[in-house]
Amino acid sequence: MNIEMTPENLLIQLGYPANEATLAQIGRIIDNTPGFDKFAKHILTLNDEVKRFAGIVALSNSKDYLKVKTDSIQPEEIEAFHDVVKRWSEKYKVALEKVEGKNTYYILGQQ
Repeated sequence: MNIEMTPENLLIQLGYPANEATLAQIGRIIDNTPGFDKFAKHILTLNDEVKRFAGIVALSNSKDYLKVKTDSIQPEEIEAFHDVVKRWSEKYKVALEKVEGKNTYYILGQQ
């Protein structure tokens, strides 16, 4: 089955309601993320992968980007989280920005 990656579908798949505010926010994120359409469908795969390590792909409250983060406190899970995110980034040629002092990355777009 192939899911069309509309802004509404992406929001729903990430666990957000598709309302006026979230649709406006995801619109800004898409506009701000170069090459978004080329890797958008792979965001759901990343979200599924990082769930194993108490992680999620989420809308950022502070920047117009998606973020990937983990809330795990287990060193092994945190290391595995970073490895999964790095491999995903390399595979799809997506630039990330690591948030200082946190287990969080912003998805900046294709390199």
